[in-house]
Amino acid sequence: MIRKLTKQGNSTCLIIEKQIRELLDITTETPLKISVENRRLIIEPLSEEERKAQIHTALQKVKREFDKDFRRLAR
Repeated sequence: MIRKLTKQGNSTCLIIEKQIRELLDITTETPLKISVENRRLIIEPLSEEERKAQIHTALQKVKREFDKDFRRLAR
């Protein structure tokens, strides 16, 4: 399948057709991992472990930044 990039505002988009999204079991809400290997663009859904790791990292960051505020609110 050959595809061209399309312009959307200041960005460039790659349209993924419904049939391909269904094959990959992804929706517009699915987090995707994008990487480049040997000049190839690889797009794949995040695994459950990767999603959990991202959430854990985000929670740790919030806890570090707002720990004092959370403690003050808890009192």
